[in-house]
Amino acid sequence: MTASPLSLPRLREEAAGCRACHLWKNATQTVFGEGPAHAQVMLVGEQPGDKEDLAGKPFVGPAGQMLDRALKEAGIDRGKVYVTNAVKHFKFVPRGKIRLHQKPNTPEIRACRQWYERELATVRPTLVVAMGATAAQSVFGRITPINKNRGRLIETNDGHKALVTVHPSYLLRLPEADARAREYERFVDDLKIAATQLTHDKAA
Repeated sequence: MTASPLSLPRLREEAAGCRACHLWKNATQTVFGEGPAHAQVMLVGEQPGDKEDLAGKPFVGPAGQMLDRALKEAGIDRGKVYVTNAVKHFKFVPRGKIRLHQKPNTPEIRACRQWYERELATVRPTLVVAMGATAAQSVFGRITPINKNRGRLIETNDGHKALVTVHPSYLLRLPEADARAREYERFVDDLKIAATQLTHDKAA
């Protein structure tokens, strides 16, 4: 990895002026990661949503509430993990007063990967949890199928341990209550793997 570590406040300040892709033009602001400077676990999502774009903080909307609940059930204190997104600006299309989320494309993910790399170099977590396909593509540097890779620890090319799971917004989109409950439990089980890793590192 070529990224050199800086303090998180410095990185946040630099990222606020990022013009590496066009997404900054319509977004309210850069939404940088948050959490302890040397957290053992880094959670990586896709991109900020509408609520995050307005607040300037990651995972404060409905998906964030789902994540908070799942972390608690898995035995992980959100205050002790670093939470960020693969893409730092909100990509959307306007529909009247509503801003509809759009999935970031590969050039946008690549343009923003420098910030993920620099966060990684600064925080130096024991484990990176990639939530969703966009996050997995950023973490591994290539398109990485979720179902084929989820639920097990994988070593990345830069030597970090990573865990692949779904994005909490996926759970919110499931129309059937039974499927939503089943997938939520799978999501919690994935996060429990991260919790076990934390416990193992603490005991070591």
